[in-house]
Amino acid sequence: MSRTTTPAARRTKSGRRAQRHGDGAFLTGRTCLVVGGAQGIGWATAVAMADHGAVVHVCDVDNDSLARATEETARLPWPERLLLARCDATDRRALEQWITEAHIATGRIDVLVNNAAFTRWEPVETMSTEEIEQTMAAGYGAMVSATKTVLPLMRTAGGGHIVTMGSSLGRLYVKGPSAAYCASKAALEAFTTILQIELQNSPVHATLIRPGAVAGTGFFQHHVSSQRMPRLADFLPCATPPDIAHAVLKALRRPRATVDIPRFLPALYLSHALFPGTLRRLMETGGPGRRDYGNVRWTHHLRRS
Repeated sequence: MSRTTTPAARRTKSGRRAQRHGDGAFLTGRTCLVVGGAQGIGWATAVAMADHGAVVHVCDVDNDSLARATEETARLPWPERLLLARCDATDRRALEQWITEAHIATGRIDVLVNNAAFTRWEPVETMSTEEIEQTMAAGYGAMVSATKTVLPLMRTAGGGHIVTMGSSLGRLYVKGPSAAYCASKAALEAFTTILQIELQNSPVHATLIRPGAVAGTGFFQHHVSSQRMPRLADFLPCATPPDIAHAVLKALRRPRATVDIPRFLPALYLSHALFPGTLRRLMETGGPGRRDYGNVRWTHHLRRS
């Protein structure tokens, strides 16, 4: 469960940085979309973009998450900037219609954040074929549909930014995570990398965000036991949804191809590439993790007005 910090309540690190650089509400007048945005990383990102002036359309399939997000929206200083709707991102026609309606409402789509996911962490033998296919449909298929829908709109408008939420597990193949989840994140990364090549010298940007463990989300609260994490992870820093949201804002200000959070992740990728067996054995040392990733409280990092 997230808590909201009002603009006058605390001066956050990100708020001080924004004021220092004078970029303030740099998304004023922009229209942003977040697919899978009523909880966790998606919700923190939606609120952060609205805090910086954007009109943010949020879709999600989970009714409970939408209800909580609606209640929280009413307590924010600018509830009119957050527009929530129920949409199953795996239903291509429904997703395309939601994007089209958002475009009609404001006449523009400036930012798309692909964050939809279906999470089940089970071994291949015990995970049903339907669940594996659903993992790919929500994580990869929805991203393809949304990206294909917004690209021509962004090109016509003369610019835009597509942000896709990947994962370090799209690069690190160790014991614990679901094969289907890793496959969907690897597919996201491959698709986004080629898309970036195709968009070179164009006004449309594509960014891949690769988080490690993100605490305080429904991912760990409802779907994945912390014991599926390696013991080594207990000694490494983890992120929270506002950390990911801040990284998205930074990428929107100054486009980057890939953002890894925390920053030590590239060292793990290199270790995996050079010594995969050694890294896997290290990840299995000490048994399962003991940190409770689900029981972490976080607050939105809102700007000071």
